Amino acid sequence: MINVTKTFLPDQEKYLQYVREIWERGYLTNNGPLLQELEVQLKDYLGVEYLYFCGNGTIVLQIAIKALEIEGEVITTPFSYCATSNAILWEHCTPVFVDIDAQTFNINPHLIEASITPATTAILATHVYGNPCDVEEIEKIAKKHNLKVIYDAAHAFGVIYKNRSLLSYGDISTCSFHATKVFHTIEGGALISNHPELDKKLHLLRAFGHQGDESYHFAGINGKNSEFHAAMGLCNLPHVPEIIAARKDIFNDYDSLLNWNILEKPVMNKDMEYNYAYYPVVFPNEKIMKNVMEALRLEDIIPRRYFYPSLNTLTFMPRQIACPVSEDISERVLCLPLFVGLPHSDIERISAIINGHLLP
Repeated sequence: MINVTKTFLPDQEKYLQYVREIWERGYLTNNGPLLQELEVQLKDYLGVEYLYFCGNGTIVLQIAIKALEIEGEVITTPFSYCATSNAILWEHCTPVFVDIDAQTFNINPHLIEASITPATTAILATHVYGNPCDVEEIEKIAKKHNLKVIYDAAHAFGVIYKNRSLLSYGDISTCSFHATKVFHTIEGGALISNHPELDKKLHLLRAFGHQGDESYHFAGINGKNSEFHAAMGLCNLPHVPEIIAARKDIFNDYDSLLNWNILEKPVMNKDMEYNYAYYPVVFPNEKIMKNVMEALRLEDIIPRRYFYPSLNTLTFMPRQIACPVSEDISERVLCLPLFVGLPHSDIERISAIINGHLLP
């Protein structure tokens, strides 16, 4: 079976070497030495000053909302994984969906101001597929209206935008290190900020809000991660350049083989160095997309509908806001298999199946 992704696994002996060290120390979690080492290496790799390695990519969104003391309404995108909007709901805020740009699939900055009300306190935008949002325009709007900015950068590890890590933009950026990502720690996530005043607050929030046995500051959460997850990150981080290079080759293969007279794909930002996190294609209509999915499934090839449905259509959202572009794209988009080690022959086979089922 060919799934949409396959987890990159480093040299087993290298990982077991770290495991033996963990066994010898008997220090499994609670900000252990491997976790601290991984944080140092990640900060160096990304060129950021403040970074906290946490349990997963959802808890970091929640901590970011809490750290910035966001309440009321949060402008956000309907085209993302549900963790983005769920985190807003879990923190007792109201997601206000703003439609996406038809070319980039990111939140359309030109529609944001029309949705701002006196209750709006923040913008939470996703760099969809690792493609940078219009960070300059969003920052301009945020400053004008005194709003906080959080970027869900779950897809954006390794992306460079205008000579800076894309994770360095916004008041806080969050990242996912789930096993399906370009860089992973099995489960994990990170909070990234360039604001020294947030540093101690983020540190406390991920560890119940207290330091030591007696110094309690506020109600935090358990956002910590373990030495075993940190060990996987330390094994994988040196491989990121070769992982991205391998994914780029697969990306280019699809580009050369698929029928672009009928298919579409998002327009990627020209000012970035990409990480090739996903390979989305947009079909003429949902019927053709489903026909292709079924044809691939019969060959044990499993793509994914990233992202479907459009989050504004979920029945548990407190407000039903029409986002016609997002709703349209979400019904027609499919992410194709993309992972290190995917043979060229399989890319040719996948592309041939798709091209052969593009007519109604």
